[in-house]
Amino acid sequence: MKFIIGKKQEMTQLWKNDKVVAVTLVKAEPNIVVQVKNEATDGYSALQMGFGVRKEKNIKKPQLGHMKGLGSFAKLREFRTEGVEAKKGDVVGVETFQEGDIIQVTANSKGKGFQGVVKRHGFKGQIKTHGTKDQVRMPGSIGAKGPAHVFKGTRMGGRMGGKRITTSNLEIIKVDIENNILYIKGAVPGAINGLVMIKGKGELKFIEEKTVPVEEKVEEKVEEKVEEVVEEKVVEVKEEVKAEEVVKAEENIEQVVIEAGKKIEDEEASK
Repeated sequence: MKFIIGKKQEMTQLWKNDKVVAVTLVKAEPNIVVQVKNEATDGYSALQMGFGVRKEKNIKKPQLGHMKGLGSFAKLREFRTEGVEAKKGDVVGVETFQEGDIIQVTANSKGKGFQGVVKRHGFKGQIKTHGTKDQVRMPGSIGAKGPAHVFKGTRMGGRMGGKRITTSNLEIIKVDIENNILYIKGAVPGAINGLVMIKGKGELKFIEEKTVPVEEKVEEKVEEKVEEVVEEKVVEVKEEVKAEEVVKAEENIEQVVIEAGKKIEDEEASK
């Protein structure tokens, strides 16, 4: 089984075989394996995945210790596995899925608060004639007189939504590896920016984490600093050259004016 954690985005449409398909975008940044559970130590096989980024000051110290060396993740979720060889620090990306995969998506549905039976259960309601008055959206009778109590499970008003929902038989229409986006056809549960867990049949593929060695990072910073210093020096030199040129030009103008004055005086003296 392959899986990934993502964040639900907006909807759009794509062309597929001369037909327009409505799809939901799911932003699935690379997931990191935080813990590998097995039958011997935990009683079951599973992979605990980390997703998103959170400020370290907002994470408790035990969790920081649990994720030490991997990052400060916003969410941790487990997926049951069978026969999957993985180690702590492995990375799962959208590359593990392909166009045409049939998946199931699990998320928390939109919370709608306290709702009546018409919206919550689809009741028709009462007719608007014969003195119904304010009983149009009422549930009506909720039980017989004999038992003298309401049976468990009776459809009534109550809190609607905000529950964990799993939708199956959804199809992946497109995989955008560059932007880490999955285009999914079907009713993806949850609200925009809500956390979704995607599972499908197939082999789980791990990708190599693209990390830059510390030495290269230091070299890049040094080069950037050198470039900044060089640019500053160039600007200063240009300003100094301009200032020198201005001074020389002023001196030249004064010399020309003096020479011109002398010429005029000589001409007048000769007359």
